[in-house]
Amino acid sequence: MANISAQMVKELRESTGAGMMDCKSALTETNGDMTAAQDWLRKKGLSKAAKKAGRVAAEGLIGVLVQGTKGVVVEVNSETDFVARNDLFQGLVKMIANVALSVGNDVEKINAAKAGSITVAESISDTIAKIGENMSLRRAAILSVGRGAIGSYVHNAVTDGLGKIGVIVALESTGKTDELSELGRLIAQHVAASNPLAVDPSGLDPAVVERERNVLADKFKQQGKPANVIEKIVESGLKTFYKEVCLLEQSYVRDDKKTVSQLLKEAEGKAGGPIKVTGFARFALGEGIEKQETDFAAEVAAAAGQS
Repeated sequence: MANISAQMVKELRESTGAGMMDCKSALTETNGDMTAAQDWLRKKGLSKAAKKAGRVAAEGLIGVLVQGTKGVVVEVNSETDFVARNDLFQGLVKMIANVALSVGNDVEKINAAKAGSITVAESISDTIAKIGENMSLRRAAILSVGRGAIGSYVHNAVTDGLGKIGVIVALESTGKTDELSELGRLIAQHVAASNPLAVDPSGLDPAVVERERNVLADKFKQQGKPANVIEKIVESGLKTFYKEVCLLEQSYVRDDKKTVSQLLKEAEGKAGGPIKVTGFARFALGEGIEKQETDFAAEVAAAAGQS
């Protein structure tokens, strides 16, 4: 029997992303043949992960991490909500957020980046093999400011920085950092609840504004209003639309007698300087993913050859 050294185990782990004990077992089973060991792992572990890759992963966790004047939010999906309570999966999400903070928000670059001795993609594959569910890094967003603070909030948190909805808000200001961080947290809570589309009207997708404009115009055209009247009504309607979807114009969720813009103005005195919201990112777990609807009875019948 070949002598399996720690260096051999390390090399196999680096080339496959498999767990340390799995690598040792593979080398033992193949008498130290590195190529055969890689094939052994592919059959036992990575093939298992590949089989699961076709399954819909719409659960998981949103991870939020803030360091100084930079913050990141990531979404890592799994197949079931149960996995979100798994320490191994939680550690994976935190690691990915940490890597993304330095690499950027490009998913391919994050997956290719090293986390210790292996890449993020390999770490994900390793976790798939250990937990037995399909997983994937879906998206990431990063915000930073030159001076100021990044506020953050995690809704339905399962542990620090991990939950079902994650928000980061960038506040540019020369004011006091502690005051800005607290204000950022409050605004992040508001964003989590209100889900604005942009900071202000200038940040809205022109296609979204045009669609709203057409809906309003068609509505009043059908009522027989003249063109010059419709134009005025549409402009008024768009102002109402902006109040609904633009962060600064929304009514503040904790006090609907004032807007978020007014909240900022009031906070400037305590902070000791002007405050500008330069951006926000809000991730809600699984939004936009088409979940598979399964008929359990039909599945059982099919398995029994009765369908």
